[in-house]
Amino acid sequence: MSNLKNSVRLMGNLGAAPEVKTITNDKKVAKFSIATNETHKNDKGEKVQETYWHNVVAWGKLADIAEKYLPRIT
Repeated sequence: MSNLKNSVRLMGNLGAAPEVKTITNDKKVAKFSIATNETHKNDKGEKVQETYWHNVVAWGKLADIAEKYLPRIT
Protein backbone atom coordinates (compact mmCIF):
# COMPACT_ATOMS: atom_id res chain seq x y z
CA MET A 1 0.00 0.00 0.00
CA SER A 2 2.99 2.31 0.20
CA ASN A 3 2.72 2.92 -3.56
CA LEU A 4 -0.79 4.38 -3.28
CA LYS A 5 -1.08 8.10 -3.77
CA ASN A 6 -4.64 8.27 -2.43
CA SER A 7 -6.31 6.22 0.24
CA VAL A 8 -9.76 6.11 1.79
CA ARG A 9 -10.88 4.70 5.12
CA LEU A 10 -14.58 3.87 5.30
CA MET A 11 -16.19 3.06 8.62
CA GLY A 12 -19.79 1.96 8.36
CA ASN A 13 -22.15 -0.97 8.17
CA LEU A 14 -21.79 -3.94 5.86
CA GLY A 15 -24.70 -4.08 3.40
CA ALA A 16 -24.49 -7.81 2.66
CA ALA A 17 -22.05 -10.68 2.86
CA PRO A 18 -19.20 -10.27 0.38
CA GLU A 19 -19.52 -11.98 -2.98
CA VAL A 20 -16.21 -13.79 -3.46
CA LYS A 21 -15.10 -15.33 -6.75
CA THR A 22 -11.91 -17.10 -7.76
CA ILE A 23 -10.63 -15.94 -11.13
CA THR A 24 -7.64 -16.99 -13.24
CA ASN A 25 -4.41 -18.09 -11.54
CA ASP A 26 -6.23 -18.67 -8.22
CA LYS A 27 -6.69 -14.96 -7.62
CA LYS A 28 -9.76 -13.94 -5.66
CA VAL A 29 -11.99 -10.90 -5.94
CA ALA A 30 -14.52 -9.86 -3.27
CA LYS A 31 -17.37 -7.40 -3.87
CA PHE A 32 -19.46 -5.86 -1.09
CA SER A 33 -21.13 -2.63 -0.07
CA ILE A 34 -20.72 -0.41 2.99
CA ALA A 35 -23.24 2.13 4.26
CA THR A 36 -21.94 5.30 5.92
CA ASN A 37 -24.04 7.96 7.62
CA GLU A 38 -23.67 11.72 7.73
CA THR A 39 -25.65 13.97 10.06
CA HIS A 40 -26.11 17.72 9.55
CA LYS A 41 -28.66 20.48 10.10
CA ASN A 42 -30.75 21.76 7.21
CA ASP A 43 -31.79 25.39 6.58
CA LYS A 44 -34.62 25.06 9.11
CA GLY A 45 -32.23 23.88 11.82
CA GLU A 46 -33.59 20.33 11.74
CA LYS A 47 -31.21 17.43 12.19
CA VAL A 48 -30.97 15.39 8.98
CA GLN A 49 -29.23 12.05 8.61
CA GLU A 50 -28.18 10.83 5.16
CA THR A 51 -26.94 7.38 4.24
CA TYR A 52 -24.38 6.86 1.48
CA TRP A 53 -23.64 3.47 -0.10
CA HIS A 54 -20.12 2.62 -1.24
CA ASN A 55 -19.38 -0.32 -3.53
CA VAL A 56 -16.07 -1.94 -2.64
CA VAL A 57 -13.95 -4.36 -4.69
CA ALA A 58 -11.04 -6.14 -2.98
CA TRP A 59 -8.44 -8.24 -4.81
CA GLY A 60 -5.96 -10.94 -3.78
CA LYS A 61 -5.07 -11.05 -0.08
CA LEU A 62 -7.62 -8.35 0.76
CA ALA A 63 -10.31 -10.54 -0.84
CA ASP A 64 -9.16 -13.45 1.34
CA ILE A 65 -9.44 -11.25 4.44
CA ALA A 66 -12.93 -10.03 3.43
CA GLU A 67 -14.05 -13.63 2.86
CA LYS A 68 -12.68 -14.78 6.21
CA TYR A 69 -13.67 -11.90 8.50
CA LEU A 70 -16.72 -10.15 7.07
CA PRO A 71 -19.94 -11.73 8.35
CA ARG A 72 -21.86 -14.27 6.37
CA ILE A 73 -25.59 -13.55 6.24
CA THR A 74 -27.69 -16.73 6.17
